[in-house]
Amino acid sequence: MIAPPDTRPLTAAACVIAAMAVLGLTDNLVMLLADRTGLWQFHLVRAVFALPVILAVAAVYRLRLQPVNPRAVALRSLLVAGSMFCYFGALAFVPVAQAAAGLFTAPVWVVLISFAGIGPRVAPWNILAALAGFGGALLVLRPDLSALSPALALPLAAGVLYALGAIATRRHCAGEGTLTLLTGFFLSILSLGALGCLALSIWQPPVPDGAAGFLLRGWRPLDPGLLGLIAVQALGAVIGVGLITRGYLLAEAAFVSVFEYTLLIFGGLWGWVLWEQGIDATGALGIVLIIVSGIVLTRATRTPTLARPAGAAP
Repeated sequence: MIAPPDTRPLTAAACVIAAMAVLGLTDNLVMLLADRTGLWQFHLVRAVFALPVILAVAAVYRLRLQPVNPRAVALRSLLVAGSMFCYFGALAFVPVAQAAAGLFTAPVWVVLISFAGIGPRVAPWNILAALAGFGGALLVLRPDLSALSPALALPLAAGVLYALGAIATRRHCAGEGTLTLLTGFFLSILSLGALGCLALSIWQPPVPDGAAGFLLRGWRPLDPGLLGLIAVQALGAVIGVGLITRGYLLAEAAFVSVFEYTLLIFGGLWGWVLWEQGIDATGALGIVLIIVSGIVLTRATRTPTLARPAGAAP
């Protein structure tokens, strides 16, 4: 007999909001290193820092890291890791606002994929709430639609991959531990980063100066300051991704994904603290839409609708 799902939407929301508070800080630090290292090296070194932390936590608390379903974990890890590479890679070609707007289409893709029957069943008001949250994100980000280019395929691909990873987490990895999924994610980041560095060392393309060369820049010597910055970013990523993963294990993807919009709130707050960047009235309206959409989805998902896969842990 299949047991009911361990669905705790309020706890899931709290996990994701806490994750966004951490990632809001670390995301504000990325541009400090984008002109001195490359996308592939950054992710490779970040994974090298992150994996020992995960292994240490697993050893201290005697937690299992071996996946119950290795194929599902591998697929989910590649989807989420691929979305991060697409998002950061887009920063070499388009402004941050456009790249972020593409990534924040993920909740819309979640509900559209779910509506098509691939993911969990989604009520019409959930779709409207997700669209309202996406509209709020656009009000905050305000991408320049007059400067669209084919490079927008990268951030849009990030949104699609992230949505598929979110659905895969809940549907096929519900029996996995948080650290197991974290390990799979960072192993995928490590593998893709190493392959990218190797490919660039063979190809050796011309690299633009500054942050524009982030995507095409291969391996470079790392000074202590840069290593320290990547280490801080890696620690933040472990904490943030771990909390997000836990959130997706506790509630449906269409619900949890909306709370990732709070990254805009915390990113704005950290931007104000670190760089004295403010939020105007239009941005505040967007934040209100994000919060309202989250409240609607909280009310809509209090009654669980999906069954936990057989053999899943409680």
